[in-house]
Amino acid sequence: MVNIIVVLPKIEDAKGIRGILMKNGFQVTAVCSTGAQALARLGDLSDGIVICGYKMTDMIYTQLHGLLPEGFDMLLLASKAAVNEHMCSDIMSLAMPLKVHDLVGTVDMMCQTIARRKRREKQKPKERRPEETALIKEAKELLMDRNHMAEEEAYRYIQKCSMDSGTNMVETAQMVLAMMRE
Repeated sequence: MVNIIVVLPKIEDAKGIRGILMKNGFQVTAVCSTGAQALARLGDLSDGIVICGYKMTDMIYTQLHGLLPEGFDMLLLASKAAVNEHMCSDIMSLAMPLKVHDLVGTVDMMCQTIARRKRREKQKPKERRPEETALIKEAKELLMDRNHMAEEEAYRYIQKCSMDSGTNMVETAQMVLAMMRE
């Protein structure tokens, strides 16, 4: 579920937006009237959507956008003139008066974008720590020296053993080193 925070200067308006979103299956994490309140609520969250008006009581939307942590997207709700004036490519916007289906469709699209971004992040290979890389290199060099393998052959051997045994390459390199040092 994507975290959604609604920030509008009139708390009643923010609660109205929350009601619309919740009726349409979205979970609203917080409703705020100031940018500072929204930023305080973002501290515990890793990603999400901030739905805000052009101007809160303590800042305008561009200031809030500049303070958003990585992983958060913004949806600006403003007058047609303000929406036409705003030129930031990474802020979505909807013109007021708001149409419910436009709001729901836009929030749904933004949620799907965040879900795709999360999937891509999970699929990225994790970076190894320097000591792990050194361990794999040491095992590779030992295989190259003792078994007269080329560097790529030694790497592929560790990789294949890793896949066959269901362990990661670092654990496999440790096993190779333990067995060959005996």
